[in-house]
Amino acid sequence: MTTSLAYEPDLDLSRYEMALSRIQPMRMEGEVVELVGLIVESRGPAAAIGDFCEVHTRDGRAIRTQVIGFRDGRVLSMPLEETGGLCLGDRVLARGGEGDVGVCPELLGRVLDGFGNPIDNGPPLHAKETRSLYAQPPGPLDRKQIDEPLATGIRVIDGLLTCGKGQRIGIFGGSGVGKSTLLGSMARSSAAGVNVIALIGERNREVPSFLEHDLGPEGMRRSVVVVATSDRPAPLRVRACFVALAIAEYFRDQGEDVLLVMDSITRLAMAQREIGLAAGEPPSQKGYTPSVFNLLPKVCERAGNFHHGSITAFFTVLVEGDDFNEPICDAVRAILDGHITLARELGAAGHYPAIQVLDSVSRLQSRLATPAQSDHARRIREALALYRHSEDLINLGAYVSGSNPKLDTVLRSRDEVMRFLRQAPSDVACMDETLRQMGALAGMV
Repeated sequence: MTTSLAYEPDLDLSRYEMALSRIQPMRMEGEVVELVGLIVESRGPAAAIGDFCEVHTRDGRAIRTQVIGFRDGRVLSMPLEETGGLCLGDRVLARGGEGDVGVCPELLGRVLDGFGNPIDNGPPLHAKETRSLYAQPPGPLDRKQIDEPLATGIRVIDGLLTCGKGQRIGIFGGSGVGKSTLLGSMARSSAAGVNVIALIGERNREVPSFLEHDLGPEGMRRSVVVVATSDRPAPLRVRACFVALAIAEYFRDQGEDVLLVMDSITRLAMAQREIGLAAGEPPSQKGYTPSVFNLLPKVCERAGNFHHGSITAFFTVLVEGDDFNEPICDAVRAILDGHITLARELGAAGHYPAIQVLDSVSRLQSRLATPAQSDHARRIREALALYRHSEDLINLGAYVSGSNPKLDTVLRSRDEVMRFLRQAPSDVACMDETLRQMGALAGMV
């Protein structure tokens, strides 16, 4: 009895076509000759910097590694998994198709690891296309001017530090001052259609806390979260960053306004420093290798405003020892289009968000805000600056009321100004209401 297989024109073969395109007709092999610290040295295979390999151990394990350099004719690679059971002479195979990630609309609402695989116990993803992890950012003439504000739902940002679609902003602050809470609030309430959130180097405990409390079910529905915690190998932490960038570019190409959040770019730099030092790069500023400062613009420049969509990026910068002039802070501040500074003393006083307005700036505020909003923001900033200048005299009781009429006005309106700057994490500020409150406040100061 014979069975005939009829051709089905509606059969979806895209998954099989994608798998076939990633098959290498010739397999490159090598062998392990040395393991020193975090580096696997092998004789072969033929591979380029950034390529992925697979070490096949004698007990049947396959350990994925990434090529990070060459020395004396040997290939240097860093494991992406535990190296237990690895032996001298184990086979090393070059892997193809690892420089991209599968993308599809069903990514929304999912949590992925640094390889782009789901880790949320949800259904498997059936990606019909891929995006390159290391795509070159569009050229300067392929970008549109940033001339449309993006409402974040955070009153002090929308009013005094207005951000635009395609802008890149750094959020600078020490540990425990509310960076993750602020990012979660923006992801829930921003006007962006899609959120892509990269948690790089976070503690394992903080990931479910961020998903459940900071992001919440409402924010999760329109978000893709990429996670590479602090216990993951350095190459995987770096790769997770590029997985998030590739996914953001996919949704941008669908015409979406994407909000890209990366927490934190400092831990990304630390992971790259770890890779560079292991490969033999000479340390420069504070132990950071030259490859770190080469990596930062490649990451930041992939955000922007384009003809078919936008990627607005917020990068958190973990300030070590509250030193806002350390090397990564300086480098990132020079690349981005603005910075938001979080002050520890405000956070300790229960002031949320703990944004120090006078130390923060949006470089596009003047272009995005109306003349009336710019004037109101200037008056509020002047009031804050005058109070800061006179704060010591006020606290000591040395200021005599009536000696400076302008300062008297600032003192009378101080409570209203602070009430405007504070906002509960669960609150969403409407842009129109924010501008109305600014106008009323500017008339008081």
